[in-house]
Amino acid sequence: MKIAIGGDHAGFEYKGKLIQKLENLGHEIKDFGPFSDASVDYPDYVHPLSTAIENGEYELGIVICGSGNGVAITANKHQGIRAALCWNEELAALARQHNNANVLALPARFISYELAENLAEIFLNTPFEGGRHANRVNKIACS
Repeated sequence: MKIAIGGDHAGFEYKGKLIQKLENLGHEIKDFGPFSDASVDYPDYVHPLSTAIENGEYELGIVICGSGNGVAITANKHQGIRAALCWNEELAALARQHNNANVLALPARFISYELAENLAEIFLNTPFEGGRHANRVNKIACS
């Protein structure tokens, strides 16, 4: 699967570890940055990542910052993005099953790396259920 990943300085360490893990699982990863733990502005990385997903260059995305809120809010400014902030396994599964989320937002300062890795695997491997959920998801984007 082609996956876009990015965030900010607070998510830098988790991002690097996740990239390695996901590549070892056979995924093709594009790192949108940042490329160090120096303080940065997350929109500079999340907007290009979101555009690339909207354009079909990548199937899914993962964004990581301290709280997960800033990256999720930024990603969701894009009409074709449904970013879900997740901090437990059930939320990660439901984000895909019921909301067809295409971007996982992770709060690096509030969850362990091990949990972040588990959430990413659940998110990437859980299919959208469609059905009644498709009607709702189709109503999300503004005209």
